[in-house]
Amino acid sequence: MQHLDLQVIERALAWARDGETVWLCTVLATYGSSPRAPGSLLAVRGDGRHVGSLSGGCVEEDFLARLAEGEFDTPITTLRYGGGGNESDGVDGTGIALPCGGILDVLVERLVPDAETLVHLEVLLATLQGRRALARRVELDSGARHFVEDDGIGPRVIRDTERGAVQIRLTPAARLILAGLSPVAEACARFALGLGFEVIVCDPREEALAGFDVPGVEIEPVLPSVFIAAGGCHGATAVVALTHDPRIDDLAMIEAVRTPAFYIGVMGSRRTSRARAERLRRSGGLSEADIARLHMPIGLDLGSKTPAEIALAVMADIVRVQRGRPRDAL
Repeated sequence: MQHLDLQVIERALAWARDGETVWLCTVLATYGSSPRAPGSLLAVRGDGRHVGSLSGGCVEEDFLARLAEGEFDTPITTLRYGGGGNESDGVDGTGIALPCGGILDVLVERLVPDAETLVHLEVLLATLQGRRALARRVELDSGARHFVEDDGIGPRVIRDTERGAVQIRLTPAARLILAGLSPVAEACARFALGLGFEVIVCDPREEALAGFDVPGVEIEPVLPSVFIAAGGCHGATAVVALTHDPRIDDLAMIEAVRTPAFYIGVMGSRRTSRARAERLRRSGGLSEADIARLHMPIGLDLGSKTPAEIALAVMADIVRVQRGRPRDAL
């Protein structure tokens, strides 16, 4: 979950600023079944406090036990869980079998709390927040690391075995902007958090916000259109309007199509959606290309009736687009 990776870097940076050495672990590759994808992160302090995940728990337990015994005192270590070592890749086998039967390669970086580490983590954080598109290149022999420009396309981890390096693509944490509150929006927030999205609710209505209580969601008490226009979207952002109030929904759509958001959707029947499209053309000045970017009616056609069912259809469609799957491939 990308939002979890954002939390990992935020915590690692805070620890480094407090003078703590941090071990940053990155999943380099997986073979067979694996609970976490390449690029996933875990950060650990010397006292065992940690944030993030590499597996369902067995890998973390082994790493923490070995760290407590004084291992990983070099700038770089590469480990393989679930299989033997690979000398050509410089990977050390751990002898730990994964319950899922898969194989996991992990990069371990020991980051001392100096100025270089602080700058590196700050750039990492800015990238995950969507401010820059970069990849970081780590030399496996020396531990040297630097950032390179990246277009964000392709696998998250590329191994350069000839030069003994790995290049880890950094993408912004997936973000969901809920343009206005409703029972469907609240259910969407809960689903999205479970899927690893950073969730932001924008609504200026005090009465709507008063009853909203979903831990982990950021609240912006402003019109969604104002937040979006102020730079609230990046390329990994989904914007959904689920209030049935055109004063909120329409303005949010007008601003969202001006951003690089990968998904923009608004709730309503087919008849309501046709009327909205005409309204957005006439009053909002949207072009046919702009209208074509809008998912309306929003979500997969699951026959949903309840708020939770509608939210499930919305989040399933967002994940479908995020994964590049056409509807007719489902």
